[in-house]
Amino acid sequence: MLSLPKDLDAVDYSFQRAYVTGMMSLISRLLQAGSEVDDDIQREVAALPDGFVFRMEVMPDSPSLMLQKRDGTLHILPKESPIKSDLTIKFKHVTHAFLVFSFQEGTATAFANDRMLLDGNTALAMKIVRCLNRVESLVLPKVVAERAVKTYPDIKLLDKLQLSTKTYSKLVSNLVKEI
Repeated sequence: MLSLPKDLDAVDYSFQRAYVTGMMSLISRLLQAGSEVDDDIQREVAALPDGFVFRMEVMPDSPSLMLQKRDGTLHILPKESPIKSDLTIKFKHVTHAFLVFSFQEGTATAFANDRMLLDGNTALAMKIVRCLNRVESLVLPKVVAERAVKTYPDIKLLDKLQLSTKTYSKLVSNLVKEI
């Protein structure tokens, strides 16, 4: 018979933590790239105030990402940046983040299941979630993206291929600039 460990702190979440850390890094880079090449994401970002800082993190003190709107696009900030975020979305546990980032559960479902906390303006959070959904819809295969987003956009295959290619190309270009 299966039983839960008596000390839940003894459970090893290292794989989930490593996976979520990698996915947060990738997603922040895709959001940055998407804000530079996709019209829908650019419209959402344009509605954010200049200097707006968004943070997504896993409690307690685990993986995180930070982005700031500058010059009409999103830019990645280092985790240790002293800048205070205007909006923070917090996953209550690494397993909750893992469910979302492994596309087993959509962001809206995770929020409805009380797996996340929101600290900031709800209207601005919805803009960020729409940006996340758009990026996921563009770069993931449709069968996976449909699990990740609440409503999959009506996008033609050729348009999706062009936009995903532009997004990934911009991601690589931004990585090269960092080196």
